[in-house]
Amino acid sequence: MRNRYRAVLTLSGLGVGCVVASLALYALLHLVPPSAALGWTRRTISSYALLSNGWVFDVATLLLAAGSLAVLAALRRAGVARQGAVVALLLWVAGLVGVVWFEKHNWAVGPSFSGDVHRAASLLAFLSLPAGALLAAAPHQRGPGAQRPARLVALGGVASLLCFSPILWALLSEPWTGVRWWRAIPLGGVERLLGLAEVTTVLLLARWAVSAARSARTPDRATAVTARR
Repeated sequence: MRNRYRAVLTLSGLGVGCVVASLALYALLHLVPPSAALGWTRRTISSYALLSNGWVFDVATLLLAAGSLAVLAALRRAGVARQGAVVALLLWVAGLVGVVWFEKHNWAVGPSFSGDVHRAASLLAFLSLPAGALLAAAPHQRGPGAQRPARLVALGGVASLLCFSPILWALLSEPWTGVRWWRAIPLGGVERLLGLAEVTTVLLLARWAVSAARSARTPDRATAVTARR
């Protein structure tokens, strides 16, 4: 049990380190040229990939994918992620990789197949993480020990879905408003808020994995102390 706790702690720490590094790189894109000149309220985060320092976006996104995968491994070792949650979180990671592998539309040139796949990968990532968080947390809402961390993870999933709702509203209202969905809302700002909610959810998942492993370790310690007596 001690080895399992150490493994969960190591995987969670690795995951958090990668996620924090990715956040730092995303922040850097908002501060240094030429990406700093991009209007962040309207332009999506992946628009940075089309600039000369777009490699920073690629590295940040792959770090987030790697960190999420490490956190998922920690959840599995801690025994708190069932099959449905694992599949959803793997789809989140796949979506992030797809966002990097397939570049978004460069409208200076025109639409492309790569841009269509990029958009689908973005949608997959944005929806898979909250689904995975809610699926993981649902069976543990009333359990002992991990109750509060599980609720926080569920809250992160709900917050992520709420942040996505303006995009859904813009898509559904387009037929009768006549306003293209990406113009109906400040898409860049909404996407950044959604991204922040989802990254926070990943960090909450890492915290939950450590908390669950620690809770499982405590009874074993108590048993060992009793046996020595």
